Amino acid sequence: MPDDARRALLTRFFDHAPIFPPASLPPAEALAEDRRARQSEHAWLLGRLVWPTSQLSELSQDEGRALAVVDSESERQDDAVYLEGVPLDEVAARGLHAKVRCGGAQVPAVEDLAGFIRGCRSRGLVFKATAGLHHAYPTESGEHGFLNVLAAAVFGDEEEALRERAPAFALDAASFRWRDQEALPTRLADVRASLFHSIGTCSFFEPVEELESLGILA
Repeated sequence: MPDDARRALLTRFFDHAPIFPPASLPPAEALAEDRRARQSEHAWLLGRLVWPTSQLSELSQDEGRALAVVDSESERQDDAVYLEGVPLDEVAARGLHAKVRCGGAQVPAVEDLAGFIRGCRSRGLVFKATAGLHHAYPTESGEHGFLNVLAAAVFGDEEEALRERAPAFALDAASFRWRDQEALPTRLADVRASLFHSIGTCSFFEPVEELESLGILA
């Protein structure tokens, strides 16, 4: 169990999807970018390589990379299957995990994203988030912030957490804090294991640079 709150909250948090939009790198360039991420000083933040089923032949056996494989209906990694756009009651009844798209062609309203997180919590569902989460905090263009989604999962009060702007949250070795609430490493590790698994992002370095600029990865 990590005794550093940053490690408990963010270890393997960013599933890397450089072959998907908006990066849309060709397979060889996507793999090169993923290798660069693996060799970086913050490689502990790097989760799985997200890759389409239709292009698995582009991967070499010696790549040695844990995968999240995506087809038109689901995302699979090991024994876990994540479903997007499926009612949460059905996901729960099938014993699977949930997936929510936070950007791209349509950005969900705060109320809708909050309802999704709350629904996963009440049903004991693990979820992943994808698309539009390159930034730590919400942007002027309407994108959600990944620290906000983490705070919503950790602290509850989902709508308020999702609406917060920088510098609302504090994260250091000791704890993750928001207003008068504090979550210690044990709590953070539990949330990652039982509720909010990871996010998918076509860029690994962009969110990492934001964490650096906030002083979280000092």
